[in-house]
Amino acid sequence: MISKSTIDAVFDAARVEEVIGDFVHLKKSGSNYKGLSPFVNEKTPSFMVSPVKQIWKDFSSGKGGNAISFIMEHEHFSYPEAIRYLAKKYGIEIEETEQSQEEKELLNEKESMFVVSEYAKKYFQDTLLYSEEGKAIGLSYFKERGFTEQTIQEFGLGYSPDKWEAFTSDALGKGYSLEYLEKTGLTIVKEDRKFDRFKGRVMFPIMSMSGRVLGFGGRILTNDKKAAKYLNSPESDIYHKSKILYGISHAKQEIAKKDNCFLVEGYTDVIQMYQAGIKNVVASSGTALTPDQIRLVNRLTKNITMLYDGDAAGIRASFRGVDLILEAGMNVRVCPLPEGEDPDSFARRYTLEQLEKYFAENATDFIRYKANMLMDEAKNDPIKKADLIRDMVLSISKIPDHIQREIYVQECARIMDISEEVLFNSLAQQGRKELQEANKKYIEERKKLEVVHNKNDQEKRPENNPIYVLERKVIEILLLYGNIKEVFTELVYEVNEDNDIIVNEHKVENKVYERVFLSLQEDEIHLTNPLFKKIYSSLIDYFNHKEWSLESYLKELDPELSGEVTNIIMDDEKWTLHKWESQNIFVKHKEQSIAQYVTETILTLRMYLVSTLIDKYKQKLPEEQDSKRSNEMLTVIMDYTNLINLFSKRLGQVTSRFINIQG
Repeated sequence: MISKSTIDAVFDAARVEEVIGDFVHLKKSGSNYKGLSPFVNEKTPSFMVSPVKQIWKDFSSGKGGNAISFIMEHEHFSYPEAIRYLAKKYGIEIEETEQSQEEKELLNEKESMFVVSEYAKKYFQDTLLYSEEGKAIGLSYFKERGFTEQTIQEFGLGYSPDKWEAFTSDALGKGYSLEYLEKTGLTIVKEDRKFDRFKGRVMFPIMSMSGRVLGFGGRILTNDKKAAKYLNSPESDIYHKSKILYGISHAKQEIAKKDNCFLVEGYTDVIQMYQAGIKNVVASSGTALTPDQIRLVNRLTKNITMLYDGDAAGIRASFRGVDLILEAGMNVRVCPLPEGEDPDSFARRYTLEQLEKYFAENATDFIRYKANMLMDEAKNDPIKKADLIRDMVLSISKIPDHIQREIYVQECARIMDISEEVLFNSLAQQGRKELQEANKKYIEERKKLEVVHNKNDQEKRPENNPIYVLERKVIEILLLYGNIKEVFTELVYEVNEDNDIIVNEHKVENKVYERVFLSLQEDEIHLTNPLFKKIYSSLIDYFNHKEWSLESYLKELDPELSGEVTNIIMDDEKWTLHKWESQNIFVKHKEQSIAQYVTETILTLRMYLVSTLIDKYKQKLPEEQDSKRSNEMLTVIMDYTNLINLFSKRLGQVTSRFINIQG
């Protein structure tokens, strides 16, 4: 178990903008930063980071929190794993305390798979660097490829012994579960036999954006024609080939810094380019690009440069993936390499300066590159040229920006020697076709969701419930102003010499949290929303015992509560009420004092909560058979009615909803 001093050190060191900046390309927006949501596919930034408050909010998915919660949400880490990750990032030594058996059992299945995968990475690398077989076969292979020891260490390269159970036996001997060895695909289990999947291969760990080991790629070094040259881990709960790009953990910062991502095909292409100094490079690992892979890059940059080895067939096969990139609103450039070269060999042959110069001079906009390439293939064949036009129109139609589309139409018309009008007409036809397909899909989805929508329509949305809004505003007041001292006006009822009741105003100085607490105590009112109730209790307890600090307060909350707290704080900048004034719910304006705002909010909440009590008594009254009990209930109703009228007067408004209690 990680010690409290380590956790405190991590919280003190971690800057939310730095942590999130490793995963999301952030741009300055006033005092905050904005970027594309890493949780949903979007084209307009709705992800906000506040360096001042040290919190983040994703308005698309509704998620929010601090640096720790972001790592937990994004990487699906447990709390201890998130602490370990950030400790490593900030160079903080982790102090451990004894872990109980109960805590050990809390490790869930995915966490166990990650633990096994991390162990496997270390085993394969140790075998490569320190065993005779590993050095003679694996290490010599990597050195022949030109990889330095530093590069081998940095990418966690390794070697799996050419024995059936070498890795499995070692793992089992160290107490790792066969269940998780099998689930990660590291061990194959057949009846009473178990053996290593990657026997006799050099190993490439495949890591998530944060550097977490998800799976492995293994390359065989023999000429066995029956065995696949490259073998990947099978799909599992932690490894999804279509959702990861090889090298993304090493490239993410450089991609954001250079505002460009080089895309290659294989593991060694990435490693060789990285070693040469081109560090903003990732690989699709031989698979066609997927929307999830594109989204990984899109978080960091809008620009992709694809490096091709000059094979025309391979380039054409990649066109569909490029259309997906264009559809995501990204800019794609193509850089063909000289004949006979691939990114691996090319990076070995030239210096960093020469590589950068070549890419700058030879990278071409994809649409222009595709048009020129297809025109060369079509030559003077009118049928092929017609197909070419349709192909180009399909690609251009994927571009969401209208101005960019028009520029490409003009450029393609020039390259293909065809009128712009023909291309624009074809583009319009393609647009209508896509619209029809989208409408058809939309109608089908609506039919599927009709039952759910009907159910949701019948249920009252919480944000449309006045009590929900008011209780949320109470939490917001405590978070924003709780520790501030304000002068409040109290109405005190006194009896004069003539025995008349008079109302006197008294000025009292309180901290806002004290005023909220005392006001709610007057009617013995409790918040009705379970989540708000927990947050309210934790806030009052914190204010009573500690000096207020949002960062320190968030440390002590569990993820469920801290997420909601973050939502409330960040929504202060976005939250808009729809005609709440008509329901006696007040929004704080700049000219309004905090004391006035607090008083109005609390009084209005008390008014609504008391009104619910009146409604309950009114519903029970007709059913009451006992006249004595019935009279008591009427008295309670009238007392509560008088209280409502008092609230209304203090608010300076008359609310018709509460005037006629008997009606």
